[in-house]
Amino acid sequence: MTENECQIGHKKEIMAIHDAMDILNGKWKISIISSICYYNKRRFSDILTDVQGISNKMLSKELKDLEINKLIKRTVLDTQPISVQYQLTEYGMTLKTIINNLAEWGIAHRKVIIGK
Repeated sequence: MTENECQIGHKKEIMAIHDAMDILNGKWKISIISSICYYNKRRFSDILTDVQGISNKMLSKELKDLEINKLIKRTVLDTQPISVQYQLTEYGMTLKTIINNLAEWGIAHRKVIIGK
């Protein structure tokens, strides 16, 4: 591989990472995906409990973004009162390995930084 081909490949990789981060950006999306991924199906209130510090309005916005990007599926349940359930789509499930790796790295990083 020539140096020029290598640079083009590297630029494509950086662009791909940029694209991924555009979808997963912000403080909440990865935590939301993790909550849904861990339990397979989650109600809005369950995600709200899992993701400490997020407001109802922000959770609603982030869930809509994830749904638009085909990462989660929203299902309205026929219950009284009506509740909504979220689950990862088949496409969203492709993030499971990344989420698990990120969690493992976070645990190891915490040990390096604070020794716990």
